[in-house]
Amino acid sequence: MTTTPKTRWAWLLSTFFGIGYLKPGPGTYAASVTTLLWYAAAHAYPTTGLTLAPITAAVAILVTLIGIPASTITARESTRKDPGFVVIDEVAGQLFALILMRPTPAQAILALILFRLFDIWKPWPIRRLEALPDGTGIMLDDVAAGVLALIVGLIITRLLHI
Repeated sequence: MTTTPKTRWAWLLSTFFGIGYLKPGPGTYAASVTTLLWYAAAHAYPTTGLTLAPITAAVAILVTLIGIPASTITARESTRKDPGFVVIDEVAGQLFALILMRPTPAQAILALILFRLFDIWKPWPIRRLEALPDGTGIMLDDVAAGVLALIVGLIITRLLHI
């Protein structure tokens, strides 16, 4: 029995260092770990709203740009269109949801809940992005879910003053 060789860097990144293999709900694990890492980094390094937002945005864009080829390679090598163990898309989407949030427990949890809601629900037009080819479709529907979570999250935080 022969197995197709795996491109190690792509599988490592696309599964977010193996988190994608956790059951059940690997996407929720990936989004949760991303939120915890963001929260910890925001408290470990002296940041302000003026520095945290652009840093988070830059990391979100970088993860997206790296995630597209990584998830393309992993999907092709696994012979699946959108493998459930590919969770780099959840990492990118969660980072987009966090861009303008303050590093408080309430705002971090709100961003996590909203992102997972929109990622699972995929309201129009987010679902249409899944039809894009390869890693582009894998990544961009989650990026859109993250942007929608950010917008709704900002509205909620302003209305509830959290």
